[in-house]
Amino acid sequence: MTTPLGVGLAGCGAFGAYLLDAIAGLPGVRVVACADPDRDRAAALARRHGAAVCPDAAALADFPGVDVVALATPPATHADLAVGALRAGRHVFSEKPLATSLDDALRVEAEADRSSGVLVVDHVLRYNPVLRMLQRLRGEGLLDPLVRFAFENDAADEALDPGHWFWDPAHSGGIHIEHGVHFFDAARALMGSDPVAVHGTEVRREGREPVGAVDIVVATATHPGGAVATHTHSFTHAHRAERQLMRLDYGFAEARVTGWIPTYATITAWTDEDGARRWEELPERAADLLAVPGLRPHGGERVTVTVERDAGSAAPARGRGVVRSVPHRVTCVADLGGEARKQHVYAESVRAAFADLLRCAADGGTPVADAASGRAAVAVAEAATRSAATGRTEPVPAPPTFERAV
Repeated sequence: MTTPLGVGLAGCGAFGAYLLDAIAGLPGVRVVACADPDRDRAAALARRHGAAVCPDAAALADFPGVDVVALATPPATHADLAVGALRAGRHVFSEKPLATSLDDALRVEAEADRSSGVLVVDHVLRYNPVLRMLQRLRGEGLLDPLVRFAFENDAADEALDPGHWFWDPAHSGGIHIEHGVHFFDAARALMGSDPVAVHGTEVRREGREPVGAVDIVVATATHPGGAVATHTHSFTHAHRAERQLMRLDYGFAEARVTGWIPTYATITAWTDEDGARRWEELPERAADLLAVPGLRPHGGERVTVTVERDAGSAAPARGRGVVRSVPHRVTCVADLGGEARKQHVYAESVRAAFADLLRCAADGGTPVADAASGRAAVAVAEAATRSAATGRTEPVPAPPTFERAV
């Protein structure tokens, strides 16, 4: 960008501060204004970044010098603020979810489609090096189409006091929407398709405040071709006891990815001699395989590959609709530095998402995590929430068709 874009931040809580720290020093950006219902909190953050205080979040779209409105407010506010900013011709960087209902998400998507502004949803997994590497391996044919996506998230609730907006669906949309959208979107990216139906389950807590709040959810989504994605989230743990596992079944290969901000993955694959040689070449390409535009590596990333030749019979092996000779077993490890690098990868993924907005604002391209991806994730999340209430498997509405703005 020849002229830096001015950022106006809506929401000066912990994530708002984190966002501004993540994009600090990003070329083409300057912080212009901060808005928050707590004016003292807004003033403190504004002082840190040499910015002004805006009276309220909605006013940021018309605040002098603001080109990008960044939304770090509770989820139920995202849609109206995004629509207002887009109508004013501003760019929008929206924390997830894009909206707390599909109707509102569609409203934002339609506005983004006709606005001169660019909208990016902070679906940080779209900008994660480990998941990007898996997409590249699939594109190169080293991995078959994904048959099953399974994610289990045992998350902490220690920082979520009984009065926190997280527990109130009117503000958060519920766990499927507030948190699940990250992983509905990740499944969509890795599987290359939108699900057609979903079955959701919710479990309400007993004996702990807030009594009756939903703290465990499960969703099983069916994708075209018979692929399945399962998502489990529980907010019931101490921070030190958190754990997450993403298991990806590619038929003749499996990937196990750890951490909700992935920093480590193990891929086990069966292949032929040509495939074995291609897998063995991957460590030399580690920097390219793990590269994400706008994300700065810390230097400790690595890809290692071990091939056990003739670990199995050379006779043709039959998988789901696939028959081939795969005598060699491959173990590939992608390591961004493990758990110790989680915060680095998280902050850099946020930075990469914001850099994506800047690139698209400059060249007119489509962001990786655009309004369509935000709407698609909300569509699945809302259907899962509805299914939990009805007890029935619910259809996921098909993507809309808009007349593109010229």
